[in-house]
This record gives sequence, structure tokens and C-alpha cells, in this order.
Amino acid sequence: MISIAERHKYILDTLAKDGFVKVADIAKALEVTTVTIRKDLKYLEEKHLLYRTHGSASPINPLASDLNVVEKEKMKKDEKKRIALAACNLIEENDSIIIASGSTVYTFAENITPGKHLTVVTASLKVSLLLNDIADVDIIQLGGTVRKNSGSVIGDYTNRFFTDITCSKLFLGVDGIDPETGITNSNIEEAQLNKRMMDASLRTIILADSSKFGKRGFGRICSLDRVDVIITDAGIPASMAKIIEEAGIELIIA
Repeated sequence: MISIAERHKYILDTLAKDGFVKVADIAKALEVTTVTIRKDLKYLEEKHLLYRTHGSASPINPLASDLNVVEKEKMKKDEKKRIALAACNLIEENDSIIIASGSTVYTFAENITPGKHLTVVTASLKVSLLLNDIADVDIIQLGGTVRKNSGSVIGDYTNRFFTDITCSKLFLGVDGIDPETGITNSNIEEAQLNKRMMDASLRTIILADSSKFGKRGFGRICSLDRVDVIITDAGIPASMAKIIEEAGIELIIA
């Protein structure tokens, strides 16, 4: 019979390796009841060693903060640059693409170079100003209410635009990627806009550094199975990479 200390060690070791644990999986592996594992997780949370969520746990607070885009730009800069360059490789001649808002997709826009004619639809004011200097890029700047935290537009007027267009690709930055909750954003209005962008795109490509895995934002965008491609860095937990690939999503490690 496995001891309490051994159970706790197994849980924490699994968290360190995989980035999350599921109650049912741990109970099965240790051959104990889910009630026992929930009690273990409650105890470990009280010791500030993990955070419990519905049916699972993570080593860090899974709730994504709604940080200002200026603060986000300072974080994971090298990873974002590699992700951005990998995303640029997916651009084709005469593409019509949607670029959402956020620090990672802005880094992507920074690395778009002249040479291919593009039509770019974007909610981001900074992306429009940046790409306006490239002669062969046509910009469609969405209108709406400016959200200061992200430097982008949101609202019903913004959402309605996507009922009348179809684009080849959506390049989307997110605040959380979780096996159960799916793809999330920390702002519900931006999450609603992201849904509209997905509906208007033939392919959805998510640009997210590995810190976003296991996180959950306030606004849910979609389940994992709505995503076509995820571009991230080598810090993604192996267990999360397996879940993504088993879901039929193309995973690109930059």
C-alpha cells in the first residue's frame, strides 16, 4: 500500500514533469480512489505547492492575468522571435490573413518582410501602423472601441465585419491553452472577437510560448479541436505536446 508521502511525491513529480495532473489519471496510476487524490490535492494546495482546478491541478496559478501589452512584450522575447519566424514561413503569395492582437502576433508582424503580396485584416492598431510601411501589404484596419490594454479594437461593430469575408489564415495569440478548457483569452470581448475571426478563416494558427500551456483565461475562445496549427517553443511539456498531436493539431516547435 503506497504511503501518503509517496502519493504526494508522485503528484508533485508528475506536476514538475508534465505541467498538470488529472485526478482520474493519478488515482488510476496509484490504484487509489479519486476521493483520496482530491484530499491529497487539497492538502498540497494548502501548503502552497499546487493549484487545484476542476478535476485536475497545476503547479502555478492557472488563471491568466490581463496584462498590458507593453508588459507582455518584455516577456519571453527570444521565444516569441523564434515563434514569429516559424509563423512567417507559413505565409504564401497573395494570402489574405487575419492578425489578431497581442505581443506574440505583433512580433510576427515585425518579421513580415516585403516580397509577397498580402492582404492583412487586423484588430491591432500597432500592427496596422507597422505593416503600412510595406508596399505590397494591403491593410484593412478594423473599427470599433479601442481597448487600451491590448492596443486593439473590440465590440459589436468589429465583430460584424467578419460576417462578410473569408481569409486563408488567422494568426492568433492567446492567454491560455488547456486540455479541458481549450483556448482562452483573459478578456471576454477579445475572446468573442477571436471566435468571429476563426469563423472567417480557413486555418487557425496559434502563436503561443510554452508558458501559456496549462493556463486558463477568463474568456473561452474554442476547444482544442477547432485549431489547425500551434507554434510554440521547446519548453512545452511532453504530455501537452502529445495531447495536441493526438487531437490532430499540427505542432511546430520553434
